[in-house]
This record gives sequence, C-alpha cells and structure tokens, in this order.
Amino acid sequence: MAERSFAREVEDLRLGEGEIFRGEGILAITKALLQAGVAYVGGYQGSPISHLMDVLSDAKDVLAELGVHFETSASEAAAAAMLSASVMYPVRGAVTWKSTAGTNVASDALSNLSSGGVNGGALIILGEDFGEGSSIMQERSHAFAMKSQIWLLDPRPNLPTIVKTVEDGFELSEASNTPVMLQVRIRACHVHGQFVAKDNRRPKHTLKEALENPVRDVNRIVLPPANFLHERDKLERRWPAAVDFIKERKLNEFFGGEEGDVGIIMLGGMYNGVMRALQQLGLADVYGNSAIPLYVMNVAYPMVDDEIIGFCAGKRAVLMVEEGAPEYVEQALNTLLRRRDIETKVSGKDVLPLGGEYTAPVMLKGITSFIEMHDPRLLGNRPPVPDPTPILADPKVKALAEVVPPRPAGFCTGCPERPIFAAMKLVEKELGPHHVSADIGCHLFSILPPFNIGGTTMGYGLGPASASAFNVEADRRSISVMGDGGFWHNGLATSVGNAVFNMQDGVILVVDNYYSAATGGQDIMSSRAHNPRRKTNNSIVNAVKGIGATWVRQIDRTYDVARMRDTLKEALTTPEKGPKIIVASSECMLNRQRRVKPQFAKAVKEGKRMVKERFGVDEDVCTGDHACIRLSGCPSLSVKHTDDPLRDDPVAAIDNSCVGCGNCGEVSEAAVLCPSFYRADIIHNPTSWDRFTARVRSTVIGWLQARHAGARVVFAG
Repeated sequence: MAERSFAREVEDLRLGEGEIFRGEGILAITKALLQAGVAYVGGYQGSPISHLMDVLSDAKDVLAELGVHFETSASEAAAAAMLSASVMYPVRGAVTWKSTAGTNVASDALSNLSSGGVNGGALIILGEDFGEGSSIMQERSHAFAMKSQIWLLDPRPNLPTIVKTVEDGFELSEASNTPVMLQVRIRACHVHGQFVAKDNRRPKHTLKEALENPVRDVNRIVLPPANFLHERDKLERRWPAAVDFIKERKLNEFFGGEEGDVGIIMLGGMYNGVMRALQQLGLADVYGNSAIPLYVMNVAYPMVDDEIIGFCAGKRAVLMVEEGAPEYVEQALNTLLRRRDIETKVSGKDVLPLGGEYTAPVMLKGITSFIEMHDPRLLGNRPPVPDPTPILADPKVKALAEVVPPRPAGFCTGCPERPIFAAMKLVEKELGPHHVSADIGCHLFSILPPFNIGGTTMGYGLGPASASAFNVEADRRSISVMGDGGFWHNGLATSVGNAVFNMQDGVILVVDNYYSAATGGQDIMSSRAHNPRRKTNNSIVNAVKGIGATWVRQIDRTYDVARMRDTLKEALTTPEKGPKIIVASSECMLNRQRRVKPQFAKAVKEGKRMVKERFGVDEDVCTGDHACIRLSGCPSLSVKHTDDPLRDDPVAAIDNSCVGCGNCGEVSEAAVLCPSFYRADIIHNPTSWDRFTARVRSTVIGWLQARHAGARVVFAG
C-alpha cells in the first residue's frame, strides 16, 4: 500500500478542453501524458517521482478508458526496455525513474534505444534528485544524455511549462527519431499551480494494432554494419533535425530586454531561484519582468548555437547558471563563443559553487558577485538584503552546536528492521566484528548510530555481490544485507545467483518488510497483500531455493531478537559450505500503521472491544545505564529525571509515539538487561468482565502498595 492515495486527485485527469486543472507537478505530468496520446507507461519508483508512479497506479481506470497500458516495472532496466515498442511502431511511450541511480541501471537498454533510434515518441521522465535532500550519489543526468545523444529537457518549474514540455518532448522525439529525457527536480514534482487543460487523446496507433501488424527493420538493430550507420545518422540527420525543431517551436525562452551589457543564461529548472534572487536585488518583479536579459534553456541538450550566439553578441559578460558538476553547458558555451570569435566573457562556477544545490540564497550571492564585477551600476537601486553572517557568528548560535547533539537519520518507531541489527550487535559482542556489506534501502540506516553496522554499499540489490571478493578461507565470514525490494530488483540473479554459482561461504540476510518501503510502500512480488492487478505473495525462500541455495532459514517475526541472534550465530559458525541465507520477515511498521489505524478507529467507533498495547518503563526498576537505548535506538525511547534523591542518572522512558512493537522488551530480555519494561493493555469499549478484572487488579495492587508503604514506615522508624 502506497504511502499516499491519489484516488480523489486523479478524477481531475478527466478534465477537458478549456477547463482549469489545479494540482501539483506529478499530476500535471500525468495529465500531459494523456493529452499527448501516450500508448504505454512504465517505471520504477524512487524519490522524487515515487508519487508519479502512485498517481499512475491510482489512475488505472482513467488509463483503461483511453486504452493506455501501465506497468510497474521490475527495475529501471525493465522500464527502459519497454520503450522498444516505439522503435518499430509509431506508438508513444513514457517511462520514469529516479535520476542517475535509475539511469545507471537502465543504461544498457538506453544505449541500444538511442543508437537505433525510434519511430514513435519515447519520453524518459527523470526525477532529478540533487542537493541537500538527496539520498544518492551527487551526479547529473546530463552526462548520460550527452554520452548516448538523448535530448535532455529541463523545463521551468511551473505547471504550464511542464505540461507543454511533455507534449513537446514527444514531438521532438518523433521529429528527430531520438528518445528524449525530461528531468524534473523535487520542487518541480511537488510545485502547485494551474493550467488550461486539453482533451485527453487516445493513442493514434495502439499496441494492439502493432501486435497484429508486426514490423521489422534490421537497420534499427545494433549490429554491424548498422551500428556504424547509426552514429552517422545521429550526427548528420537526427541532431540537425532536433535543433531545427527546438528553434521552430521556440522551446527555449527569452525574458527581459534585448539590450544590456550583461545577461544570464540558465537551465530551465534554475529559473525560479534566479528570479527570486533578482527580485531581492530589485532587478525583477513578482510577475517575471527582468531588468537583465535572460535566456532560459528548457532544452539543456542539445544547445542551439544560433540562439546562444544571438544572445551573447554585444554583451560584456554572461552568467551561466548550471547546477552541479562538471559544468558541461558552461564548457560548451565557452567553446562555442571562442570558435565564433565572440569576446563575451563567461562566468559561472567562478562566482557560483562548483557543487551543491543552487538555492535562492546561493544564487543571490553568485548573481550579486557577477553583477558587481561586470555591471555594478545595476545594483544602485537594490533594497537592503540582510547579511546572514552576523547571525551565524552569534555566540549563542555557536553554543547551540555544542549543546544540541547531531541527529543522524534512523529507523522509524517500531521498525521491524531495528531488532535485526540489535541481534547483529549481540552476535558481534560474542563472536567479534565481521565485514558487513550493506545495500540500498531503509536497512542502510544501520551504518549510523546506534548500530554502526555496514562497510560499503554498491547499489540496489548488490549487497551480497559486493561481498563476493571475500570468498576466501578465513576465520570469519562476511555478512551482507539486502532488502526485499533490492532482492526482486537486481539481487536474485546478481547477488544470490552469483553467490550460489560461485559457492560463496558468506551470510546473506534478506530483510523482508512486505513492500518497497523506502520508496513509499509500493507492492512488490513478495508483498503479502492481495493485489487484483499484480501477482503478489511470491516467496523469497522458494526463489532462492529455486536457484540452488540449500542453507536457508526463514524468520517470520523479526522482533524475536533472541531467535534472530541465534540464527545469525548459527549461520556464522556452521561448518556447511555455500551461502547461508536468512530471510527475516515482518511488516513495515509505517505501512502497517497506515493499514491498521483506520480499521482500529472504525471498530472502536462501531463499539467493538479493541485492545491497544503500550509499553512503559518502571522507573523504580530501571538502573539508568541506558543499554536498552544503545541496543535499540527507537525514537520513542527517551530519558527522564527521577525524584529519587539517591539517583543521579536519568531513567529510560517511553513517550506517546510508541506503537507497541515490543522491541525494547525483547532486546532487554535477549541482552539480559534490567527487567524494567512492562506492557499495558488499553481497552476500548471494555466488557463487564474487563471492568470487573480491572477493579480486582486495582484493589490488589492498592493493598500491596499500602502494605509496602507501611513496611517502609516501620523500617524508617
């Protein structure tokens, strides 16, 4: 079950000609696909386009009405391979995934696709995950676009431009027989706005028609001698055709006056930040009017030389605003101007940071430096801009850094993966440290405190493969961790199959939380939920046994820390050779809460007897050593001071965010810590028997407390 439902919003996808569509970027992209007559859509979830996949999934009825085929692909490679339908047939297709992480996986299919070219429009929607909020390596999709000659669109982040760019992207692809990438940053995915809708279009050429009328063109297949002709076709026909289309349709935009000593060239995605900086300098207004000439490259690649030359001619200097490194466009811009013998100076990474996210404050500083160097008279009317430096230099602010501890990312409250790593810490205490290869997913948080487990991560589903070099005789075995999402994405063949084939002697731990949890809780092959449109409930255990694994253990409740510990110890010490595979299964707590809370609330409202488990700490028993916190790290575990004058250390405490998973008590029992944890059952709509037993318990406990208090008085006397 996805983390968010778009069931209500997708109804707006049916809006027709002249009606106003209101919503966020991902919904606008979906509407644009339908308006463009797309025939098929696929993709693999990953921030910031996970919600795009969720929208498409929730819009299944709308898609079906138009005859549009949608698939949740097994990986980005599977999604990219879908686009082969547009190679031989004039059908429009779109796929989507997470920026460079997904493009790396899809690279083989994309290289073949771009080499032979396409007949139908092929659009690749990339969620560009760059900057401080990113969860992946800081690389740019621009590099892959140039390497394979795939056109790259980077629209201004507003809904009308995004919608137009989707529609233009299909036409550009068809005009140049080249696949097109459309990159949208996280702010573009979730920006809200409105645009004038058009009628949705059924595909002009359907997949059914293609199947019933097969076409074959061997010249589009990457084999000699056709592959050499592909290169010539790219350079001599496709590239000029793309440039002509971009110029004719005016995909790139000019703003501000035509005259000026300086100008700013920017990728489309940078537009809002640049305009905000110019507004703060008094050089633009909120309506988009600029005192400085602007050239907005909604097409990041290829560059349109004539437009660039026309914009730069006669200017003393231009600023290239290009987020990320290397500065591909800035380098190309310098090369172009020097070849044309134009003396306009190019600034870019000299006044803007080499890397990192270009937020409005970053751009404000860079644009100010650029104007001060090349046309300072423009700054004469700028309003005072507060300097943040004095605030940062304030001793009180500096003192906060010493008092407030850092907060590393961690597992959610009640996460079923936390007890797995608590068990690993207990095994480490007994058997010593082991090399641990990590993987992509929630479980990667284990590399941070309090667990500090995991040495490397090479890619999604590649955890066990990254431990393959350690298949040597040694006193200790390697441990590798992989999630269920990574297992089905890439891990079954690349990691487990590789380990079985090469008779690796390490331990493989598959964390099975029933979903692709880190990307928003989408269903995968081993999900336990019944999905009428997908085949779920496929066993990971059966899959690994099916490719030859023999030492396989299934743990159906990861919160059983003692069993987790003992199974891990067995895997690390057994004399049996070959990979030792442990499948540790428990439902993702976030998804469980999304599923269970509405059911629980409904049952309570209907008057049914419902019990909610909560846990607490008996402060009279707690020793205050906080080992439970160090072995768990649960956000609901905290500390509080006690009124006992004989105790200086604060005791452990559990706050109201507790979801009753019981991990804290399980850890304490498995690690033989203090028995201070207790469970309390909160009963909604109690029966008469519940009320009677509660009165009896209160009476007995009250009598014992009074007796204990009396004994203390006698002792004190």
